[in-house]
Amino acid sequence: MATQLPNSHVSAPNNNNNHNNNNNPNDIQSSFDCHPEAVKNQGPTSDSSHSSRTHSRSSSIRRPSFGSIKEDSTGEIAQSFVDTEPRPPSKDQNKELPQVDTTAAQVHTQHSQHSPDFCCPCGAFLGWKQIRLGGRRASRSFSDLRLLGGSQSKGWAWDAAPTNKRPILVVQKEPKKPEKGCAPVELLPAEILDQIISHLALDIPPNGYTPRNIDLVSCLLTSRTLHSATLSVLYRNITIPHSIIFSKALNHIRQYPSLGTIVRRLDFSHFTSVGLGRTQQMNAEIQNLTSKTLSECLDLMPNLKECLLQEHVENDVNAEVTRKLFTRLPYLRALDFCGCSSKAFSQAFLNAITEIPDFPESLPALKRLSLHECTGLPVTAFDALLPRLVNVTHLDLTHTQISTASLFSIPESARITHFNISRCTRLTGPEVVRFLTTHPAVKDSLIYLNVMSDSSRHQILDEENVTDLLPSLGSDLRSLNLGGAKITSVHLPELIGLSKHVEELGLNSANLTVQELNSFFVPPAPTKESEKAGPSARAPWVPSQIKYLDLTKNPHITQAALFNPKVSVLVTPQSYPLDVLELSEKIIIPLRQRSQAKRGPGWVVRDLGRRGWYVREPHTDASGKLLTDDGRRPWKMGAKWWGMRKIPVSVNEVGGLYGHYMFKK
Repeated sequence: MATQLPNSHVSAPNNNNNHNNNNNPNDIQSSFDCHPEAVKNQGPTSDSSHSSRTHSRSSSIRRPSFGSIKEDSTGEIAQSFVDTEPRPPSKDQNKELPQVDTTAAQVHTQHSQHSPDFCCPCGAFLGWKQIRLGGRRASRSFSDLRLLGGSQSKGWAWDAAPTNKRPILVVQKEPKKPEKGCAPVELLPAEILDQIISHLALDIPPNGYTPRNIDLVSCLLTSRTLHSATLSVLYRNITIPHSIIFSKALNHIRQYPSLGTIVRRLDFSHFTSVGLGRTQQMNAEIQNLTSKTLSECLDLMPNLKECLLQEHVENDVNAEVTRKLFTRLPYLRALDFCGCSSKAFSQAFLNAITEIPDFPESLPALKRLSLHECTGLPVTAFDALLPRLVNVTHLDLTHTQISTASLFSIPESARITHFNISRCTRLTGPEVVRFLTTHPAVKDSLIYLNVMSDSSRHQILDEENVTDLLPSLGSDLRSLNLGGAKITSVHLPELIGLSKHVEELGLNSANLTVQELNSFFVPPAPTKESEKAGPSARAPWVPSQIKYLDLTKNPHITQAALFNPKVSVLVTPQSYPLDVLELSEKIIIPLRQRSQAKRGPGWVVRDLGRRGWYVREPHTDASGKLLTDDGRRPWKMGAKWWGMRKIPVSVNEVGGLYGHYMFKK
């Protein structure tokens, strides 16, 4: 067994004895013990010549220091801790080394011989894993080695503040589980819960055949409170992508009629039978969506506020369904028949309005109506319906047979903010201008106005009509489409005035040069009269607010003109906030190639269907701020793109067939 030398360097024990005692933890520990206080205060005194040789060899290598512990650089042991003490001070060291109290050192030496608590490996130390504790080899973890001496251990010598106190274990109490129905989220007001859960709803599914609203289904299974709040979100807006979903929804509401009272929007804008692998005959034989089931569905939804139909369901909208939509739903405020132009639908629509004796004289609840592309409706249908719209605010009559007399039949009590009469071939320019400038329903309330026409077939507004119309347009106007009208440089001053508040401006087929278009974004050059009057007399320059500019069929717009900074500023930073230019296809094709070659000035090509746009990419201003605009505006009601040609009647994400008519066609 190794000799314990508390006041000297550790000497190598007899290898045989060390090997025999490896199985005894107490012997092993006693062979490694020496006191840390002795390490600090005692000098090296050895009984063996080996210790003296070790001291003489190490003293020539390392600088002696008082109470220090250093790694041995001799290489005999991988990590050997050596204790040193100051030698008798020489004449030169008297001023530097402190005086040591030898009496105190002897006391500590005696104490260290009786209570060793510092472990130091000997020369034959084979590693910590060879030590056995209770029949098991020791682990390499710091905590196991630190507690090797049991209750007598005081820790490592290099610990800053060794202590004999055992660590106090703080037991954290588990939080008390709330009672049923009393969780913090369940105590929120119903209105706040409704707003939170609404963010989980998906009005537009990824496609028509995969599961959707999985998050809402999970909320249904959480608790009674969340179940009730989630039901109102899940059934508030029902989107029908195909007839199978309609059949499932109808059967469920038929089984639980109270769910039908929650429904506020019935949306068929994404409805299609394409992709189900059925022929037209199969669709006729499968009785999922018919006029009978659609009528039953409306009976189960007495609180319906918005009904969005379209051409794919037009054959199922018979006279009975039309009558219920107009007369049996007292809260219905938005109705859309986009693209319904078949003969069967037109006849059923006319019969419901004109031949039903109890049809009301007015429809005060209906505020938003879209007959977009309902080309089959006769003039008599408009003569019978429009006088009943006493509170209408959104009216889309695009490409219909409405006449001038039908326009003036709109009640004066209406306050129309969104009005679309584009491509209505029965309308005449002078009568349209007279209606827009004199009728109380549109005179001071317009925000969106679309009077676009196809100049190759029919032109609504000539040069004189435009001259009479522009001065009467109010400052609330945000979108103006004059496509197809005969616009010349004569109208430029009025158009520049409108550009201070109009964000969308459609100038399809306008005869305006590139320099005249620059005047929307460049301050006018001072004239001789203004120079004589002085700077104080000049009107301050108000920058343009135009974000979208339609320049299709403009004879002066070419690719060379757009990218010549001496000619055009339309695609330069000077034209900001202009973000979107709609151009003809013959210009978009070379611009697409230029954009793919990364040679454009921060603009990219976007096209959809028959239309193409040149769009400015997000950029930074002079101060380094990123300038981005996602295109959302309250008057767009959910649409993000610029240049919409169909008026939305509900605040909803645009898609399906509505997106086609709004941005593709």
